[in-house]
Amino acid sequence: MEIKKTSLLQRWDPRCKLVALGALILAFAMVNDLRLVPLILVVPLLLMVVSGLTPAFILRRLRYPSLLLLFLLIGLPLAVGEEILLTVGPLLIRREGLEAAVLIGGRFLGIFLSALILLNTSPLTANIKAMRALGLPWILTDMALLVLRYLRVIGHDYRQMRIAMRIRGFKGNRLRLRYLQIVAWLTGSLLVRSYERSDWIYRAMRLRGYGHNDGPVSDFKAVRLDFMLLGVSLFWSLLIVSL
Repeated sequence: MEIKKTSLLQRWDPRCKLVALGALILAFAMVNDLRLVPLILVVPLLLMVVSGLTPAFILRRLRYPSLLLLFLLIGLPLAVGEEILLTVGPLLIRREGLEAAVLIGGRFLGIFLSALILLNTSPLTANIKAMRALGLPWILTDMALLVLRYLRVIGHDYRQMRIAMRIRGFKGNRLRLRYLQIVAWLTGSLLVRSYERSDWIYRAMRLRGYGHNDGPVSDFKAVRLDFMLLGVSLFWSLLIVSL
């Protein structure tokens, strides 16, 4: 992750950040007026400046989602609406479709950038613990942490299996029935091993008393600046919704 260690948003209390950016995302999703698009983009752009995320990092994360949306945004002005704004050869640019494309693109950028800032200025474990501190049931918190842990374990096992397969001459870039059968067998083996490992760990946790108490809650400490940023974000969210 390309982020400065002293960035303001990284020091922001995860609980306040989760509530503030969540409220902004909900407010952006409710916008249906084209005139509010600049307001949607102002806050994420300001947050990007103080987040410490580098432009290269943001552009890499934005590249593939933007490509998927680009086809829709290009097609709307050409296919939706009746009022013709511009004629470019055989192409007709329609006002209603152009307005819809700008609105959808603005909401997408606002929501995506806010979510990107939320997920990349705090570790995922800190965000999960912040949700627990905000009232998420402890069993869901533990499940989320275990899923996060085992996604990494499964990824590690998968990389090891791929290395072992390549050493034995397997070439996965060939579309043949034999290769597909081998991939299916190895995938099934990986899932079975993961299930067995999770069952062993669950039994060990039960033997150690897991489930008999709610477990400790992370000790977050919010300062005045955290509440000030939270207040500004909630005010901006209410302003957008009211407008």
